[in-house]
Amino acid sequence: MPHIHTEPDQHDMTVSAYVLRQENDEWKCLVHMHNKIDMLMQIGGHLELNETPWQAMVHEIEEEAGYTLSDLELLQPTKDAPHITDAVVHPVPFLMNTHDVGNLHYHSDLCFGFIETHEPSGKQAEGESTDLRWHTLAELRQLVADGTALEDTVDIYEALLSRLSVLARVSPELYKLTKPVRGPTYKRGAAGA
Repeated sequence: MPHIHTEPDQHDMTVSAYVLRQENDEWKCLVHMHNKIDMLMQIGGHLELNETPWQAMVHEIEEEAGYTLSDLELLQPTKDAPHITDAVVHPVPFLMNTHDVGNLHYHSDLCFGFIETHEPSGKQAEGESTDLRWHTLAELRQLVADGTALEDTVDIYEALLSRLSVLARVSPELYKLTKPVRGPTYKRGAAGA
């Protein structure tokens, strides 16, 4: 989806999937060659106006890499999702940042961590980059030096890997993709309306 906010000094909300897998006792990071900027970066994209952040994350990871929720573990601060009566609870991103994307435009990005449990069971959407790659942090650092990978992507993967020991691995299916049916009323005296 293109930028929603196009005036100077505005920003869009985005989501990113930082997907890890272990090969021969070494962590590898998923990146793809972005079609528009022609650099290696994480999977992700813009929140559309009719999406929750979790819905956006799930649709981006499926469209860009073919992953369904059953192919992944989600990294969270705790194993249990809290229950709230009138709201849908979403997973917690391991990091949120705002970055400049040029032309006085910004993205505020919700970064979610995942671990691949098996190969993608879905299919990438038509028109998405088919250049998906798995690299170690050292390899990604070299690709940054070569001008092929985004430095922020590598910095954030490094931050995720440094927190693996304190993050719980949970099923991403623990979190609903629906929107609340009925929410709390914020108008005084309108309870039960």
